[in-house]
Amino acid sequence: MWKAMSCRFAYRRYALPLRVPVRTASGRWTVREGLILRVENDAGDTGFGEVAPIPEFHTETVAEAEAALRVLDGRIAEAQIATFPARLRCVRQGLGSALRECRAEAPEAATASLPVAALLPAGRDALAAAASRVEVGFRTFKWKVGVAGNDVEMGLLDDLLALLPGGARLRLDANGAWDRRRAERWLERCAERPIEFIEQPVAADARNAEDLLLGLAGDYPTPLSLDESLADDADVERWLAAGWPGLFTIKPSLLADPESVLARLAAAKARVVFSSALETAVGARSALRLAFAWKGEPRALGFGVWPLFADARFDGPAAVPVLRAEDIAAVDLEAVWNALS
Repeated sequence: MWKAMSCRFAYRRYALPLRVPVRTASGRWTVREGLILRVENDAGDTGFGEVAPIPEFHTETVAEAEAALRVLDGRIAEAQIATFPARLRCVRQGLGSALRECRAEAPEAATASLPVAALLPAGRDALAAAASRVEVGFRTFKWKVGVAGNDVEMGLLDDLLALLPGGARLRLDANGAWDRRRAERWLERCAERPIEFIEQPVAADARNAEDLLLGLAGDYPTPLSLDESLADDADVERWLAAGWPGLFTIKPSLLADPESVLARLAAAKARVVFSSALETAVGARSALRLAFAWKGEPRALGFGVWPLFADARFDGPAAVPVLRAEDIAAVDLEAVWNALS
């Protein structure tokens, strides 16, 4: 039995400068930190996983993850994963992903290709970026808001929409930056405009956040999507039980057991958007395989983030308007591992 077996285990820590800083309402990212995991069984089969925490999502820190992995002392068995505390969900996800890959258990793709949403920079830089991405064929875009002043961004919204061709879809990601009043102003504005949805308009830890989000979702026609409110696997169940009418933005790299979470969402016929956690190619491949296996309504992938790193060896598949399953399979994880040596 596989669960009775153990594999050789190693990890390498990374701190990778971003090619261009990413600005969100939560701050400015210049470096992505995490760990790449490698397992190898006695037959020589290998598997890779990634631990890419985001403490703002209430994950463990990279230091906490490394301390937990250090005690494995070079061996890992699948049964050990459940012994890690629930807080170490990125560790649990990364180890599970590596072990499943080692035994060649990739989820079966439900589709051969999926559209990709291009990530636009915050502020006025979004205009030039959108124009260039329209030229290469993108038709879905995600714009970070809640970074500049409210009136400035509302003015830019009209300029940005004017650049997009007919049928294009724009997503707004507030990263929880707005209070109720600002959220209502934006929802009133967006009701007259072609906005696909607004992601996390108010903070997950705001006072009465659940009631506030449910109220906003019920009072305005523009759909909302949860992101930071899905801080762990249990939050998905909580929002399903609350009757959330909007979408669920799922970052598989931040869930302890993404397969189980997605199975629950599928059973509830939930609307799901798969999103990058700005991980390397290792975590991205694992997350994208789950996205391609999703049998619910297909939506543009929130993985239009590359080129992301100053060292392109760590980037995932090229950010193109349509991503194919074979593009994911072609990612060379051993090369990423070796780049950290």
